Amino acid sequence: MDHILQYWNESLRRPDKFLFLNYEEMMAEPHQNLRKLAEFIRCPFSEEEEKTGVIEQIIELCSFKKLKELDVNKKGEGFSNIENEIFFRKGVVGDWKNNMTPEMAERLDELTREKLHGCGLTFSSKEQRQPS
Repeated sequence: MDHILQYWNESLRRPDKFLFLNYEEMMAEPHQNLRKLAEFIRCPFSEEEEKTGVIEQIIELCSFKKLKELDVNKKGEGFSNIENEIFFRKGVVGDWKNNMTPEMAERLDELTREKLHGCGLTFSSKEQRQPS
């Protein structure tokens, strides 16, 4: 959690150097967040690119389904001879509920609240948004 807090604090101090996005926001508003990312790296989409569906194409190419299907992510190995496919589950917001008990989620929420208290950043199992 310390590393997340460090990045969050830096994103507040230097918003031109750090863009803070989370998976739930990306899934809920992919077009808006892709535009935000493009502007952050100083490569905003042109009107022509928007009209011709470039944003939609990028979203499709970077989709969980497409990334999971890449051979390197099916057969490749990463850290400590761990197969890359282990890093891909379902790519669904809220899937953690299938792997954690309500008690575990509440404890994680409690620890997270304690760690992030007063910084303006929140994560909670109760705040999960679904993709639009």
